[in-house]
Amino acid sequence: MRYVSTRGGVQPQRFSDILLEGLASDGGLYVPESYPRADIAAWRRLDYPGLATAILRQFMDDVPGLEALVARTYTRANFGSDEIAPLRTLAPGLHLLGLSNGPTLAFKDLALQLLGNLFEQVLGERQATLNILGATSGDTGSAAEHAMRGRRGIQVFMLSPHGRVSPFQAAQMYSLQDANIHNLVVRGVFDDCQDMVKRVNADAAFKARHRIGAVNSINWARIAAQVVYYFWGYFRATRADAEEVSFAVPTGNFGNIYAGYVARAMGLPVRRLILATNENDVLDEFFRTGKYRVRQATVATSSPSMDISRASNFERYAFDLVEREGRALGSLWRKLETDAEIDLSLLPRSGFASGRSTHADRIATLRSVHTLYGVTIDPHTADGIKVGLEHREEGVPLICLETAQPAKFAATLLEALGREPERPAGFEDLEQRPQRFEVIEADAEAVKRFIEHHAAAAAR
Repeated sequence: MRYVSTRGGVQPQRFSDILLEGLASDGGLYVPESYPRADIAAWRRLDYPGLATAILRQFMDDVPGLEALVARTYTRANFGSDEIAPLRTLAPGLHLLGLSNGPTLAFKDLALQLLGNLFEQVLGERQATLNILGATSGDTGSAAEHAMRGRRGIQVFMLSPHGRVSPFQAAQMYSLQDANIHNLVVRGVFDDCQDMVKRVNADAAFKARHRIGAVNSINWARIAAQVVYYFWGYFRATRADAEEVSFAVPTGNFGNIYAGYVARAMGLPVRRLILATNENDVLDEFFRTGKYRVRQATVATSSPSMDISRASNFERYAFDLVEREGRALGSLWRKLETDAEIDLSLLPRSGFASGRSTHADRIATLRSVHTLYGVTIDPHTADGIKVGLEHREEGVPLICLETAQPAKFAATLLEALGREPERPAGFEDLEQRPQRFEVIEADAEAVKRFIEHHAAAAAR
């Protein structure tokens, strides 16, 4: 399998090379030259590690010992059960796919636990080091840091928006005391953090000198790992190999639902991918109107991990919309940087539905799911269920993707249910633990200086 950039300015690469590089040198994102085909009948019989190996082997065919690496990742010890991602049936034809059972209680663990093992193996083979630069709207940061903490040859520099993540999410990151973990709290919003990561990566000399890598979903390994649970959920919810299902997916950066798009491109019988946004509804507007219009300001909401107005992974989808013409895509994205709007209304967008959820919707859905099914969910999952039910079709199973444990968003759950959610064991005193972080302005040069100083100190 070889990978090309969405901007068309890079020679095709093997997986091990793009794993460490993250963002392509031309500013684009890596995608496979073509999508592999799924073997639905054979894969249905596999357990989660076996299914993950079968799928990931399609994308990572130059990684030696992949089966053993996957087996070390997807374990009962890491994810609480052999199911890894258990499917719960709420009502006939309505399912909730449990993706929040990993070490940091969020769906990001399913990809980042794998990524930590991949990085360690490839870096060890090459006797190399890596400085990981990431941005988080909440869960990516803690999942990445817990996956990379203490790993030899890896330093993590994570940007998070000041006051825009929940106290639980912040404490998961800032309470880590490992010497290779660095938290930079940015005076701004998530889009500022993400833009800073891209600007640092755009400095080719700096990126090469300090070996800058990525854990955000701009790293293709993240997408590949997330493809697995779409197949897993499908197999748990159906019996016939040709039966169609729909997935309801809360999304902000388009990575989670893009993995579903890849699964469908591989042959998974997905009738519709139902995209749910919060009040920051850039993606919903696109799928309704064909206009991709970046907002000047991001609204702070009670589903904060989706408070994003510039979705990085949307570029991968748009690359297919322009028939994989990198120059055309690059031209569109340059226009987006100046005009903050592009019109793709004449391009096909089949197989998607979308909708928007507000705070009032979120509270109502949290209450109704708890009352009707006896299940407590988090606010982002509530967004997905609310929009999913709006687009549900009779006779088509609907699988709603869970995003996180409700304990991460206690204030919203208190408002909805009149009590805070129960905390999993080991997290009782999380916010009281000592925290270490540094507050900085939204300045890419400040990030470079910080990386330069701490990378040099680590090398001594």
